[in-house]
Amino acid sequence: MKKIIYLLAIVGVSVLTGCNPLDDINAEIDAQANPVVGDDEYTLVSEDYAGLVEQGAGEEVDYYETFEAFSSVEDAEIMLPPFLSNKYPLWGQGSSVLVNFNLYDGNPSDVSTYVNADTYEFESNDYPTADANAFYPNENPDETVGNVLLNAIPSPEVGDVIRVQYKQFTEEPVVGFAPIIEYTFADSFEGWTIEEESGVEDVWTSNTQYVQGNGYVGVSTANEEWLVSPEIDLTSETGVKFQIAHAVKYADDPSLLKILVSTDYSGDVLTATWDEITLATAPGVDTLDPSEDYDFSTYDGQTVNIALKYESTITDSGRWRVGSLAIKTIGIEGDTLSLSDFYQFTEGGEWELVNNVKYLTSADYDSMGENSGQPGQYNNFSGSVSPNDYLPTFLDINYPFAQEEDSIYVLFKYYGGSSVGTVTKGNLYTVVNGVWTPSVASIQFGFDNGVWVPDNTVKYTLVGANYSYIASQLLTTEGYEAAAANLDSYGNFNRGTGASGWSDDMVLNAMAILLDNLYPDAEEGQKYLLTYNIYSGGNAEESMHLIKQDGEWVRYLNN
Repeated sequence: MKKIIYLLAIVGVSVLTGCNPLDDINAEIDAQANPVVGDDEYTLVSEDYAGLVEQGAGEEVDYYETFEAFSSVEDAEIMLPPFLSNKYPLWGQGSSVLVNFNLYDGNPSDVSTYVNADTYEFESNDYPTADANAFYPNENPDETVGNVLLNAIPSPEVGDVIRVQYKQFTEEPVVGFAPIIEYTFADSFEGWTIEEESGVEDVWTSNTQYVQGNGYVGVSTANEEWLVSPEIDLTSETGVKFQIAHAVKYADDPSLLKILVSTDYSGDVLTATWDEITLATAPGVDTLDPSEDYDFSTYDGQTVNIALKYESTITDSGRWRVGSLAIKTIGIEGDTLSLSDFYQFTEGGEWELVNNVKYLTSADYDSMGENSGQPGQYNNFSGSVSPNDYLPTFLDINYPFAQEEDSIYVLFKYYGGSSVGTVTKGNLYTVVNGVWTPSVASIQFGFDNGVWVPDNTVKYTLVGANYSYIASQLLTTEGYEAAAANLDSYGNFNRGTGASGWSDDMVLNAMAILLDNLYPDAEEGQKYLLTYNIYSGGNAEESMHLIKQDGEWVRYLNN
């Protein structure tokens, strides 16, 4: 009671004098003979992320509040000590907290290998069947992908990871018009270039399912901005067709939005000659409707660039969304699924499929619900559509025979708001007690010399089998015979001074023997706090701090 009153008095004086009391409180606590020592585990919640950085009135939401995550473990190690000082202001030397939190790329940290992997998208001539542009239903992609990557990826290093995008027919295809070049504008401009003609707004933006031209920024603004394709080589093609899937809304004058083609573009849209494509099929409004297969044969045998020219005025700012664009010729066509797999380069010089990684497809999001507020609405997750609310059930349905402790990395799209856009994130899900459970990142912090610092100390309390094991290892060791026999009989360390007594050095040796058994692969610098039963005129407990240094277990003081 005296300690509590004393601490409250410190707080009261600090408040009256108008200073920040935390540093003074920590110093006063540490100066006491018996500081408040706490031990806790805490998982950050939304309010915690929002409070990490103080926001001024009218300031944009910061990174931590937007993603409810840290950019890296190092970032968490920097940002969390002040948070802990505020949350545990009265705790002193020897206190510890295990903090659970989210990482930006996902949890655990090695998921970033897949989140940030380079992407290889299959081209027409990569597929086993000529002009198919997709794997047949009976073709195994894995039999082809490894060889394609060996030819396509120069000088890979062991451990490199590539995400491979490809298509597979859902049923036997038929002869028809099939893409020879296709741009699917999901999260990417697909190599197209933005060229500004007039205006100051960024008109063309990339989104999860489309690129969008929009000159409305609270009010209509006057802009002319082009989105120009890379060169498209049709020199060996005949009878080609053009098709676009797009949607137009809020446009009083749709003629301001133009699809143009040039055969002499050389980097300046104003000096090139452009022909306009006029389609018979109207675009969708809120859905990305495909146009007809427009006759593009005028450009057979030529090299062209296609441009999407967006123009708006102070009274007319239409919204133009383009989901895909394709140049087609006679070939093999049919319904396909767009799929992604991860491959890793091995010591044997081969690209091998990584089996425990799942990259969600559009069909996967749709299977979790396509209505408003569900993943399939925009084929992503967000702050209001949490992956952890959907993915455990999704995994349970798709992996019905998963066993306890089975695990899989799940990669998904996450919308972070208009200022951030859509990013890729991931998590490791493991079957725990029959339920697919997401991983969280964790750091243990210890209070040391007035500050919270990352602390890798593992806390372990000995159980009956541990005492028996130690005794069995020392019963025939000279100088330990009587003490080990006593330990084996009573299940505690006799701290007396007789033949059966355990000195500090003897206990240290016993703990080292136990740690080598429990944690044979412990790394250099790993710390342990072991708590064990003793007898010293009565039953009690003691604790000992050990650290691995130069391959040996040594005692260290944590005070």
